[in-house]
Amino acid sequence: MKPHVESPSIRNLGRLACGLLLATAMAVGPAGQTTRTLDIYWIDVEGGASTLIVTPQGQSVLMDTGWAGFNDRDASRIEQVIRKEAGLVRLDYVLISHFHADHAGGLAALAKRVPIGSFVDHGDLVEDNPAARALFEQYIAAAGKQRRTVKPGERLALEGVELVIVAAHGQVLKASLSDAAPNPACQGFKAQPEDRGENGRSLGYLLRAGKFEFLDLGDLSWNFQHQLACPANLLGQVDLFQVPHHGVRDDVVPQQMWPMTPTVAVMNNGATKGAGPVAVETVLRSPGLEDLWSLHRALNNDAAHNAPERLTANQEGTDVCSGAWIRARLDANGSYTLTNSRNGYSKTYQVK
Repeated sequence: MKPHVESPSIRNLGRLACGLLLATAMAVGPAGQTTRTLDIYWIDVEGGASTLIVTPQGQSVLMDTGWAGFNDRDASRIEQVIRKEAGLVRLDYVLISHFHADHAGGLAALAKRVPIGSFVDHGDLVEDNPAARALFEQYIAAAGKQRRTVKPGERLALEGVELVIVAAHGQVLKASLSDAAPNPACQGFKAQPEDRGENGRSLGYLLRAGKFEFLDLGDLSWNFQHQLACPANLLGQVDLFQVPHHGVRDDVVPQQMWPMTPTVAVMNNGATKGAGPVAVETVLRSPGLEDLWSLHRALNNDAAHNAPERLTANQEGTDVCSGAWIRARLDANGSYTLTNSRNGYSKTYQVK
């Protein structure tokens, strides 16, 4: 694997004021033509989740919308990235991984700010409590006739890239997406009590662009992650891995993550939510992992259970710039670059 390359010009951008753009999704191609890159943004919604994909053809997929309230804080941050950083005027797809307040709470406010083409979900709500029912009803009202429920194996209509649903509503893929081999790590797996709630119904997808692969499983719980990995790894190897369930407690299944040998992991956590020490240790022990990036420094953890400062978007208590994001950009030369908008730090990795 080739060594990483740091960009001094991007690193120096960390000195700019918070309100200035650190990067744009547009680049100048041959003969002065404007071209797009494949970009993935992890947007800070304070321990919720929101991940935006922008394809080279300008199509967009947002998974999850953070929390409601706080003066529409999360919807505002998402809109800022959509319009100012990615240069978009609408979203083609909004995927709601599951109906919990930290993932679907911000949808109603976001739908008033940004036009949305299609709303994608795992199926009807499975939890019976007033808060969950109210959230689901808000989703149904926002989605209207543009609602689409998907099953594992289905794909979104994207040009030039492939996004395949790998988990939904307590079901996972029935066939491998690559050459599956027996997973010897499965022998050490210990099941947890069955999760009949929304986390266990979470959407998960695999994004492919050429040889580049990115996996986002939302909050998919322990036993369902195991089904994707045992007795054989159905997903093959990936380059980029979003840590499931914000890294809460021990919710990263080594039998599922380690055979995929991701080069980079990104944790969409909050200052005091997620980044459980056991989960962090599991991520850091993953074979072939070069780096863990994180949206927040975990205030309750020591340095050994945090991503390095330069790879952490938000340093609570020290930053004057809140709501910093992380972006991955796939380059045409077979590499991808992650950038921390707080300090402008950038690091480049090679596609497998």
